[in-house]
Amino acid sequence: MKILDGGFGRELARRGAPFRQPEWSALALTEAPEIVKEVHLDFIRAGAQVITTNNYAVVPFHIGQERFDREVTQLVKVATSQARLAVQESGQPVQIAGCLPPLFGSYRADLFDQSKAEALAKPIIEALSPDVDFWLAETQSCLAEVRTIHQLLPKDGREFWVSFTLQDEQALTEAKLRSGENIQQAAQLVHELGANAILFNCCQPEVILQAIEEIRSLLPSGVKIGAYANAFPPQNSDATANDGLDEVRKDLDPDAYLTFAKQWQHAGASMIGGCCGIGPEHIQKLSQFFQE
Repeated sequence: MKILDGGFGRELARRGAPFRQPEWSALALTEAPEIVKEVHLDFIRAGAQVITTNNYAVVPFHIGQERFDREVTQLVKVATSQARLAVQESGQPVQIAGCLPPLFGSYRADLFDQSKAEALAKPIIEALSPDVDFWLAETQSCLAEVRTIHQLLPKDGREFWVSFTLQDEQALTEAKLRSGENIQQAAQLVHELGANAILFNCCQPEVILQAIEEIRSLLPSGVKIGAYANAFPPQNSDATANDGLDEVRKDLDPDAYLTFAKQWQHAGASMIGGCCGIGPEHIQKLSQFFQE
């Protein structure tokens, strides 16, 4: 089992890093980069074997188009440098995933604009490229954005992982992306792009289990499955992640989260971490169980 890191924004806020709308977790890149490094280090100390660069909010949705155009490269470089420093200080063989965030806002498949996507994705990719071990397109709500991002990546042999966020309505008879596209379509895209892994993140742990069970028989051999849920209550179809500091479920302490992780492993997951609200204490519990 490969252990991933956990949610970043709440950890920044918990440690006193500047954390407010609209910049969200991007604010710490300019005002408290040393705290970014410390969060990475704490996840590594907890047992994370993969950390993800903290540039999720470096998109116009959070920092505005004008600031994005002016500072995207600088901000992403701070994110990669703090991740590298954390790995170096830890002395552990930790991989760095280059975060390819949702370009038009979390959960907002309806805002995807093909005509603008390349202009947003390209500078992020170029700034990440020298310092990351592989690519992670995360919290993706629709297939079109993943396809567009993948086309822009350098063809240098680095792995490409894609992580989809799912509709939280547990009454659905099948798991669906927030766009309404289904798991069969996601599996077809993974095959088409030659992705190395498919993950599910930033949604309820219950729906992630359903998605893993649906997709495991649809994937080409060798494609890994992963999961990193958030700790939010169910987010309905009108929700937008990070439009406010959502409440965290009281029933997802580290022991309860481990229970879900065991189910994901049994269903076929070989990579497990956490998203919003899942902290180093959760990752430590996962590491202690799966790495013993």
